[in-house]
Amino acid sequence: MKLFTKPIMEKLIANGKAQEPVRGTRDEIDFEPVVKLFNPAGLGTWLLTELDPENPDIAFGLCDLGFPELGCVSITELESVRGPLGLGIERDRHWTPKMTLNGYANAARTAGRIIA
Repeated sequence: MKLFTKPIMEKLIANGKAQEPVRGTRDEIDFEPVVKLFNPAGLGTWLLTELDPENPDIAFGLCDLGFPELGCVSITELESVRGPLGLGIERDRHWTPKMTLNGYANAARTAGRIIA
């Protein structure tokens, strides 16, 4: 399965461009995640909000590999992951966001994992 559809890719890039001028300031935008990715064979959940407009291989979001944290991840790296039986990272096609990224991050800190 392709991790991003064209509309998802366009939204991630648009969010990255909107965030660029305010990144690191108190005016940073708290987007709703655009996509949820997960490892069907083990640990790994990612709620991604944006792609770096200068390097669209780098996504930002809430990443959970056993400990949830906000940060960046390489899309190429995610696409290269292969678990048991050759399973790769998948996009949750039925997921829709119910809060902003910071809302998910706060809930994950309390629960110790992403609750999506």
